[in-house]
Amino acid sequence: MTPVAPMEAMLAEELPNGPGWQYEPKWDGFRCIAARSAGEVELWSKSGKPLARYFPEIETMFGRLKARDFILDGELLIVAGGAVAFDALQLRLHPAESRVRKLATETPAMFMAFDCLAVGREILGRAPLADRRTQLVELLSRESEPSLQLSPATSDRDRALDWLKRTGGALDGVVAKRIDLSYRPGERVMVKVKQRRTVDCVVGGFRYGSKHREVGSLLLGLYDHAGLLNHVGFTSSIAARDRGAWTEELEALVGPPGFTGNAPGGPSRWSTERTGEWQPLKPVLVVEVLYDQVTAGRFRHGTRLLRRRPDKAPKQCTTDQLAPPLTPAQLKQLMRA
Repeated sequence: MTPVAPMEAMLAEELPNGPGWQYEPKWDGFRCIAARSAGEVELWSKSGKPLARYFPEIETMFGRLKARDFILDGELLIVAGGAVAFDALQLRLHPAESRVRKLATETPAMFMAFDCLAVGREILGRAPLADRRTQLVELLSRESEPSLQLSPATSDRDRALDWLKRTGGALDGVVAKRIDLSYRPGERVMVKVKQRRTVDCVVGGFRYGSKHREVGSLLLGLYDHAGLLNHVGFTSSIAARDRGAWTEELEALVGPPGFTGNAPGGPSRWSTERTGEWQPLKPVLVVEVLYDQVTAGRFRHGTRLLRRRPDKAPKQCTTDQLAPPLTPAQLKQLMRA
């Protein structure tokens, strides 16, 4: 089978309003196209790479379904440690098959289905979303696999906004789709609004820019329950006109202790020589940053600097501020909502 490029979304500040829209949670997992034809199951990533070897339990589950031929679009999720965990998905991308199968047994994945591109011999790609959703609901209603779930959908914008407000790290936001829209592989025709989360962090260090002797990025820290300042990420969104003043101020604060817990430049297969080139600071500066997701206690991507917080004491910058991931009970509640 030829891999199907999933339909994409464009980022927006607000969800569209009016008739003709369907809203769905945007799950924070691995996008996956699942296809079964002539008894053969294939799983493809967003980039078209095969995923079945990394999620053998999902391949087996699809092979057990009553439906013989289908193509589904969805998201792979794993519940580990009492919450939906993106880092557990990343652990699956391991070269050793024995390791992958061990993890598949210990932390099995689930498939959250939200679109249907084919059922039997009926190709649905050109059908409107409303028809594809009906086919998806019918297909899943005939199955009884706990690891195959139907993702919620609503035409109620207020309900979608409530998803944005009350859900934790398992959601990356909310997607809006036109109910009359056909499936457009690889095209950005959906609308996505991401979670907007802010956190106050201590500036525990900084790095110079690669081509100049001005600050390139601030290294961010949060205190844990043991009182240790752990490195959780960085922000490099400092306006060029402000870098000189920032550099002068930061250089005056260079000195211990910097990070007293996990520090930048720790052992990692991605480490480079420059990873360790950072300047520790006295923990006195507090900044507010915008972030999207947290994985294993760290911001998954770079954050956006919003403002300084001179009114906030560094010791108030704790990990308790971070949005916790959804627990299994909360996940079930969301799917019933």
